[in-house]
Amino acid sequence: MNLLLRLLWLFIASRMRSAVSPLGPCRTPFRVWPTDLDVLRHVNNGIYLSIMDLARVDLMMRSGFAAKVKRQGWFPVVVAETIQFRRSLMLFQRFDIETRVIGWDDKAIIVEQQFFCRGESVAHALVRARFLSRRGGSVTPRELVALLGLPAESPAMGDYAARWNAEQADWKGSKP
Repeated sequence: MNLLLRLLWLFIASRMRSAVSPLGPCRTPFRVWPTDLDVLRHVNNGIYLSIMDLARVDLMMRSGFAAKVKRQGWFPVVVAETIQFRRSLMLFQRFDIETRVIGWDDKAIIVEQQFFCRGESVAHALVRARFLSRRGGSVTPRELVALLGLPAESPAMGDYAARWNAEQADWKGSKP
């Protein structure tokens, strides 16, 4: 319920915030609520991933990308993500998530998200996402960037992000 209320607030607040580029960066403010905490009284690690979803929605809405993909019948799905934590977020602390698209390959886009509290980075994540069509099948990043009027060539990702993305793209799963 907490995330549903945050999503509704995001739909309202994003209309009042400044527009951003489809590639970002997009800063989305949040506050830690009691329902975000685990038994140790800091933000539960799963909550970080859920709040990252909201920040990506904010980027899509404020850039105008959400309306364009909706008209096409496309929607995003996360296919891989990783997060590193430096500090804990505690009850009622304000924090921001900075979201940016850092590149793409032939199948997915790669998004970097960073949590900041009082100007200090507290967590960093990489997300690999694909877009699917409601009519069936997947949408290529080439189609996405064409819709947005961006160059077909991906920006260069840093070494860490490029290695991580290549590993995710090659992963086939394992048998039990």
